Amino acid sequence: MARIAGVTLPANKSITVSLTYIYGIGKTRALQALKTTGIDREKRTKDLTEEEVNQLRQLIEKQYRLEGDLRRDVLSCIKRLKDINCYRGTRHMKHLPARGQRTKTNSRTVRGNVRRTTGSGRRTLTKT
Repeated sequence: MARIAGVTLPANKSITVSLTYIYGIGKTRALQALKTTGIDREKRTKDLTEEEVNQLRQLIEKQYRLEGDLRRDVLSCIKRLKDINCYRGTRHMKHLPARGQRTKTNSRTVRGNVRRTTGSGRRTLTKT
């Protein structure tokens, strides 16, 4: 069981996909790291030797900002935007899309999947 940057990688997936489970590593960085270490990208995580895992761990933890540090950096950038009251900061404060998306429809993810419709859930009136 390979463990890199505090994340246990899934054993049955290819190492390229497994590395993307680490926050801060996408497909491009995963392929780059594998190319640098000389590991076959089609290899499954369970088939890696201890030496290959250690090689990957050393490269990834030295070269990239990952997991907790990266999350902290992102949150501090958002906090700075909020503190200076710029447009993006106010959008973050109001829990609205910050990158120019429309909000009349299609902003359910940011708003928390809120469905406010006037007619839904009404009982029909019965006549006597």
